[in-house]
Amino acid sequence: MNSQTAERPIEILVVDDNPGDLRLTVEALKDSRLPNRLYTARDGIEAITLLRRKSKYSNTHLPDLILLDLNMPRMNGLQLLAEIKEDLALKHIPVVILTGSKEREDIVKTYNLHADCYVTKPIDLEQFIKTVKSIINFWLISIKLPTEER
Repeated sequence: MNSQTAERPIEILVVDDNPGDLRLTVEALKDSRLPNRLYTARDGIEAITLLRRKSKYSNTHLPDLILLDLNMPRMNGLQLLAEIKEDLALKHIPVVILTGSKEREDIVKTYNLHADCYVTKPIDLEQFIKTVKSIINFWLISIKLPTEER
């Protein structure tokens, strides 16, 4: 476990409009046994409001990792990813695309917008949880990330 996890809870933002996928992601995070604080947003507008700490999110910490779906109402994942990576205060946050899309065009677009990783959501429930755990283990345990000063 890296020093980041020993000092404070890991901050994770999941942006997805699918309640079932959100529930599975929460379950996978519980199973990971890492101390974490999970934030959720149902679309890009809610997520960018949280990330910029506006309105009811003024006391929110920046996440250490963002799990982002592409297909959402109002502001989709590509639009949100572009906003994040253009913002000097946010662009250092790793963004893992976790989506149902297997379209080559979506994969190319996300990497062109500087996504850190592209993962297709498995249909099988057990495999979905296993995939989320693998993402968390890699991004929050195996590698060193920049952290927000507190």
